[in-house]
Amino acid sequence: MDGSTSPHQRALLESAGMGVYEAIAAASGVPADDPLVRDQPQAVALLLELGLLHLENDRYAVVDPNSVQSGIVSPLGQQGAQLIAESSQWAQTLSDLSQVYRRSPSTEDGPVTRLRGAQIDRFLAELVPSAKTEMLTAQPEGDRGGSDLKEAGARDVEALRRGVSVRTIYQHAARRSRPTRAYVARVVKEGAEVRTLDEFFNRLIVVDRAVALIPSGDDLNVALAIRDVDLVAYLVDIFERFWERGRPFESQESSTLASIAAEQRAMAIRMLIEGHSDATCAKRLGVSPRTYAAYVADLKNEFDAQTRFQLGYRMGLKGTTGTPDA
Repeated sequence: MDGSTSPHQRALLESAGMGVYEAIAAASGVPADDPLVRDQPQAVALLLELGLLHLENDRYAVVDPNSVQSGIVSPLGQQGAQLIAESSQWAQTLSDLSQVYRRSPSTEDGPVTRLRGAQIDRFLAELVPSAKTEMLTAQPEGDRGGSDLKEAGARDVEALRRGVSVRTIYQHAARRSRPTRAYVARVVKEGAEVRTLDEFFNRLIVVDRAVALIPSGDDLNVALAIRDVDLVAYLVDIFERFWERGRPFESQESSTLASIAAEQRAMAIRMLIEGHSDATCAKRLGVSPRTYAAYVADLKNEFDAQTRFQLGYRMGLKGTTGTPDA
């Protein structure tokens, strides 16, 4: 046979051919005019085509299936390997086209696409692996989930090993997060740079300075994918300004740690003087409400204040540095 088989042939072999093969094998062969052969012409023809039956001296005899198996199965395996390789090449080609689509300002959604819920995760799952030169990330949360950080770590390490430059900014509060410290140690070892900043900022991801992802307002379930060149350049400029003011995450120099503590204290005082709610203050400091309440308690002790009003008044007299105004 030529090695070409079909599901129809296999179905016929299973439904009728096996019965004919078994009957001929049990009889140690049958004459060519045997009723068994006359009644199952399609099954007999298939067995002959597959090489499982042969005709000799007007008698049909069965052939060991092991002797014909390679002729039937091997071509199918080769076809499967070819299909797998072809499907992989198609997937890569379409992935490349998807990158062109995402970077283009002329998609049907225009230069800004609104993503919701699971769309955000799917977009990131395609965008980040497509990075070729650079990835900039700003993460305002002080303590991201451990599972999220493990996933991000694997993704970022893979990008770094492809030669992609990775820079990330956190708030100072992230230094107290064990999962974040583990993530930073992992990516810095591969060449990433991570800094922290006292100010609050929104989440930002920029890939190759061509596509940016930002939240839409306060709703973290809605994000904006931006492809407009000028808008992306503006967001990169903001990132670079934050980056210049940031402090290396892994620095343990006493002067750096003292400056970070002073910056956090000054920001907490400024937020209290401005009269923001506790929830807002905690969010902008990148800490939990409980941690922020501890900050306030410490400040009350420091300024010898019994109430929040007294604390705000006395801090207002001294300013955000904690020393009297000149």
